[in-house]
Amino acid sequence: MTNAARIPATIITGFLGAGKTTLLRHLLETARGKRLAIIVNEFGSVGVDGEVLRSCGIESCPEENIVELSNGCLCCTVAEDFIPTMQALIDRDTPPEHILIETSGLALPKPLVKAFDWPSIRSRLTVDGVIAVVDAPAVAEGRFADDPEAVARQRAEDPSVDHDNPLAEVYEDQLMAADLIVLNKTDLISSDAGERLKRDVLAIVPRAVKVVAAQEGRVDADVLLGLGAAAEDDLAARPSHHDALDGAHEHDDFESFVVAVSEIGDPAELLARLRAVAEAHDVLRIKGFVPVTGKPLRLAVQGVGARFRSTFDRPWPNGVRQGHIVVIGERGLDRAAIEDQILG
Repeated sequence: MTNAARIPATIITGFLGAGKTTLLRHLLETARGKRLAIIVNEFGSVGVDGEVLRSCGIESCPEENIVELSNGCLCCTVAEDFIPTMQALIDRDTPPEHILIETSGLALPKPLVKAFDWPSIRSRLTVDGVIAVVDAPAVAEGRFADDPEAVARQRAEDPSVDHDNPLAEVYEDQLMAADLIVLNKTDLISSDAGERLKRDVLAIVPRAVKVVAAQEGRVDADVLLGLGAAAEDDLAARPSHHDALDGAHEHDDFESFVVAVSEIGDPAELLARLRAVAEAHDVLRIKGFVPVTGKPLRLAVQGVGARFRSTFDRPWPNGVRQGHIVVIGERGLDRAAIEDQILG
C-alpha cells in the first residue's frame, strides 16, 4: 500500500513549556475543515493540555476526537496504550484524515516513530513528519546547552563524577528525530540571539531539516502537514542518545505532583506565588486550572521556568469548580514547601 493510501500522522514533540499545545491549537484553526484526531500525552496524573484543546470549539476536531493518555510516557507505553489507541481511531466508521500526536515534554519521539512499523498499523498509517518545538528564550539562556569542553575537562579532573544531563539528552533526541523544527517565542529574544540559536540547533541535527521561527505557536497547517516524510522508513537518519538501549530511558530523573487549589480572589497574586515557587525550587513546568471568585470561566495557568501566562478559557465541566496545579521538575522537589507556597 502506498503512503498516499495510508492515514498520515504527525508527531509534535518538544520540551516542557515549549508551546506544543499552542501550536497544535493554531494548527486546528488553520486546517480548513480537514477531519482530525488528536492524541495528547501528559507526564503526570492530571491532564491539562487535552482540556485546553477541547475548549477550541472547532467542528473538524470534536471533543470525541481528542484522546488523552495521562500518567505514562507514550515512548514507554507503546504496546499498552499507543497501539490500541491508534487502532481504535482508524477502525472508526469515519476515520480521521490526519492524526496529530502531542507527546509529553519528557518523551523521546523515536520509539513512537518505530511503533508505526508494527504489523497491525503499518499498512494503514504513516508518519507524515516529526515536528520539534523549541522554547527559543529558554534555550538561548542555556537551559539545555552544555559546554562539551568544560564537561570533558571536569571528567578528566574527577572521573567519578557523573556529568550526564538528562534534560540535554531529551532535548537533543527530540531535535535529532525532527523533520521540521519550530523556534517558538522568538519575539522574546533578539534577532541576533535567534540566528545563533538556529545555528546551534542545526549543529545538533545530523541531516538537513527546515527551521521556522514562530510567535505564540502561529504556524499554519499548510506548513506543518503534508511533509510526506514516511519517518518510519527513515529511522537510521534519526539518531538517539538511547539507541543502544533500544529507545529505553529513565523517567526517574523527573517527577510531578498535583496541588488542589480552592477558589481564589486575585489571579495576579497567585501568579506571583507560582513565579516565586518556580524560581526558588527550580521547577521546570507549572500548569493547571483555578476557580476565581465572580468568574464563571476557569483560569488556565501555564508556566515554564519563571515565565507565566494565564487566560479565562471555558466554563467548568459539570459546574464543579475544583482547581488543580500540576508541578513538574527534576527528582528531589520539596513537595511540602512547594504546596505551602502555592496555597499561600
